[in-house]
Amino acid sequence: MTQRSETERALFLDLSARAKLRVAGADRFRFLNGQITNDLQKASETAAIEACVLNAKGKLNAHIFIAALGESLLIDAEPELRETLRVRLDRYVIADDVQIEDVTDEFSLFHVLTEEPPAPDSGRIVSARRFARRGWDIWSDPARHDALRADLSSEFAFVDSAAADVMRIEQGLPRWGRELTEEIIPIEANLEQRTIDYQKGCYIGQEVISRIKMSGQTNKRLCGLISLNNTPLQPGMKLVAPSGSGKEAGWLTSVTRSQRLGKEIALGYVKRGFNNSATNLNALSPEAAIPVEVVSLPFL
Repeated sequence: MTQRSETERALFLDLSARAKLRVAGADRFRFLNGQITNDLQKASETAAIEACVLNAKGKLNAHIFIAALGESLLIDAEPELRETLRVRLDRYVIADDVQIEDVTDEFSLFHVLTEEPPAPDSGRIVSARRFARRGWDIWSDPARHDALRADLSSEFAFVDSAAADVMRIEQGLPRWGRELTEEIIPIEANLEQRTIDYQKGCYIGQEVISRIKMSGQTNKRLCGLISLNNTPLQPGMKLVAPSGSGKEAGWLTSVTRSQRLGKEIALGYVKRGFNNSATNLNALSPEAAIPVEVVSLPFL
């Protein structure tokens, strides 16, 4: 790799801990396309797609990325979905020629945030949009993990999990276990443009998603919130109207101090009627009511 100056260095993340499944068999494409919200035809050996797996009520079972690999499809998801996602997909394999295999330990996975594809000494390069702009996944043999990480470090700046989470929140992106749970519909989490294809064929949960698109309304929506007096916020804080009845308006899911904004910021679900930009609410702590303002996403 060519050496860059410190100011020019792009970023890379180590995503090797993510759960990874391989879907094989003659019916793999038809089967998996019937399980996800996006169109699997967009996935290839050089480009991954982002998608959701839903239940029949349109609520999330998983948030995933998918790419092709030879005669199979590779899925990756947050580590805590390693077992539940495999079981969820297996449940719908009836008379299909489909095999679902856990291959988490068979691959290292890095992600590089740069416009041009990196050129590591080893690894398979796949375009993927995991953050606000396009990046590149590098799939490799785990035996090469340390050497590949050192190779990437010579050109790119490493982003640890804490810094990556700050970046994610600033960009308004939901994460499994925080904003994304089995009680959330993907449109509520602003995942419509990233994960839903309304032109594709049927999939589990599609009827609910189509009804929401037709009505144009959701009961709640993922929003950005800024602490108006710079008091730190906490996940799980309830949001209420600042005066009158103190009616419950939502809750916080992820919080951080944004050094780039110089503010305490949060992601949270805000109910319809309270989620317009510039709406003032209170975030409740045991000690006080912290004034917050609803803002549009992304923060940056």
